[in-house]
Amino acid sequence: MNKLWIVTFQTYWRQVKSWSFVTLVFMPFIFIGVSILFGLVGGNSADSTNSDQQIAVISQNAQLRQSFIKSNKNLVDADIKTATAAHKKLASQDIDGYLVLKLEHHQLQATYHGAGSVDDELKAKVMNYAQKLQGQINLQRASLTPQQAQALAQKPRYQEILQRAHSKGDNKLAQYISLVVLIFMSYMILILYSSVTAQEIAAEKGSKIMEIIFSSTTAAKYFFGKILGIFGVILTQVAIYILGGAAIYQWALHASQTAPFMHDNQHLINEVLGNLLNVNLLFVILGVVIYIILAAFSGALVAKVEDSSKAASWISFLVMLAFIVTFMFINQPDQLLAQIMSYVPLFSSFVMPLRIISGHVGTLEISISLAILVISELALMVYISKIYQGLILQTEDTSFWKRLKRGLSYSKA
Repeated sequence: MNKLWIVTFQTYWRQVKSWSFVTLVFMPFIFIGVSILFGLVGGNSADSTNSDQQIAVISQNAQLRQSFIKSNKNLVDADIKTATAAHKKLASQDIDGYLVLKLEHHQLQATYHGAGSVDDELKAKVMNYAQKLQGQINLQRASLTPQQAQALAQKPRYQEILQRAHSKGDNKLAQYISLVVLIFMSYMILILYSSVTAQEIAAEKGSKIMEIIFSSTTAAKYFFGKILGIFGVILTQVAIYILGGAAIYQWALHASQTAPFMHDNQHLINEVLGNLLNVNLLFVILGVVIYIILAAFSGALVAKVEDSSKAASWISFLVMLAFIVTFMFINQPDQLLAQIMSYVPLFSSFVMPLRIISGHVGTLEISISLAILVISELALMVYISKIYQGLILQTEDTSFWKRLKRGLSYSKA
């Protein structure tokens, strides 16, 4: 058993310390960091642009003018008090425009003078101020009692009471996002590690040291150690993504740039995370394992390391087929073919999460699918471990199919 863990650790450490693994793991975080940096720079630039925008406010009613300046200090140049001075400043482009406020016949009039069209943000602030002030003027003219004024200010109350069964089914956006993330995560991990596994195994083909290794330990233990080591690498990558994602999530909840978006979409985000961090993640991880085993088998069949990528190409085709099939059923997860494929080991890691997120499967069906997947992986590992020594020690540069036929013959020996 000690030799099994030695092989596992050596395989794991060789992959983890490589620059390709480090780059692969941290590249998404670097991309997110750069995106956040550009967002902060862009936000600061927009803020500075808005803060640089200056207008003048002109009014013969000093109280009217001061109330607008008080609520919009960053936009107003308070030193400009006359229309003549404002016109000169506008001509010299010292200000973007000026606003003339008048109160005639109990009606507030706001007139903007500028070189170009008014900025949407400024227009919204002016209209908000004007409507609020006009409402106050109208209430004063109406001579209402406090009770009448309170009754007039009464606002409608709106609330939603949703049944849990319907609310889950109605949130199509959360389901779609969850499915896309899961499918693409499975696809990328499988495409990458099928190639990595094939190369890891093929690198030892025909080596004299393998004969020495097999004289001190069994080929089965060595094969299991290789698979466990690569599986540990995948678990490490997933764990780093989960921890890093949790840190980014906590930052986004409290950062001023992202907090409004996070709070406005909290229900959607929580539902997506709930769909990802449950049994679906287990399906993804176990689905990766069966393809890794097949990739190791393919790597053991090649005659040269350079041919490992070609030998594993059929696995890439299988992954791509599962990827395409899943998208075919994304809007119809209850179809009979989708139900059947959710129990097929090479496709269940893609199709079953689709049915789980869509709510078309029960606990018993999920358990059966997981059991079939795990049993298939164990049976495949046991079978390949029996012929692994004969596969690895093959050195003849024959065709792939001849090596495959000869490799399978070792199970009969």
